[in-house]
Amino acid sequence: MELWYTEEHTPTVRFSIKVESQLVNVRSQFQHICVFESEEFGRFLTLDGLMMLTERDEFIYHEMIVHVPMAVNPSARRVLIIGGGDGGTVRELVRYQGIERIDMVDIDEMVVNICREHLPSTSCQLGDHRVHLHFEDGLRFVRGFENAYDLIIVDSTDPFGPGEGLFTREFYGNCFKALSPDGILVNQHENPYYESYSHAMTRAHRRIREIFPIHRVYQAHIPTYPSGHWLFGFASKRRDPLSDLDSTAWSNLKLTTRYYNLNLHTGAFMLPNYVLELLEDAK
Repeated sequence: MELWYTEEHTPTVRFSIKVESQLVNVRSQFQHICVFESEEFGRFLTLDGLMMLTERDEFIYHEMIVHVPMAVNPSARRVLIIGGGDGGTVRELVRYQGIERIDMVDIDEMVVNICREHLPSTSCQLGDHRVHLHFEDGLRFVRGFENAYDLIIVDSTDPFGPGEGLFTREFYGNCFKALSPDGILVNQHENPYYESYSHAMTRAHRRIREIFPIHRVYQAHIPTYPSGHWLFGFASKRRDPLSDLDSTAWSNLKLTTRYYNLNLHTGAFMLPNYVLELLEDAK
């Protein structure tokens, strides 16, 4: 008998992966956590039936959420990650020797423990001495800081369930306060193609632009995410992701990446017209 993982992207669109085995099927206090083994995408993690990552394409997401802001400010020293329990964002950040401290705040410790056991390719750097893990609500955590971080990365789930509070105006306002004068906020920004997701994207963008003087959106192709077309939000107090791109400093780091490069950095901010129209509507 064949076993398939199927995710409903819309009421009339479904995405399926043939599964070799199910490694984890548990419910935490917050969500339903599953890990599957597949031939095409390797192991993959789902939360409440939604795809979080696969071993095959996670590098795209994690490189784009980390290296875009770090190429704009390679001198960032203090970083806060909201979410990110799989460890992929931490893995990319610890490659920057200049970073002194990484606080990772995830509400669900069980996700982190499961990823450490079953997804070592992403969780392999969670034990780095600069990484400090906090298992609590990121919305509450960030309230307690002012001028504390050079970079905040919101590596959250979709705006449903445990991740819902991370798409509010209050949360983005607290992030603004917690950032240094050169601070940058990057968040996963949903997909613009399917209507239910695009509503969440425009709502988040509207709230960010109310608070941050610089607010841009960039894109990547992630095959296993709904529609494959995924957006990220870039917001800051004074650094523009294009005019302030520090190509020389980033190149001198000699980091090896599989997806991100400096030409792609610029191109990622060149958005299709239908996305530009959605962002215009967010005004």
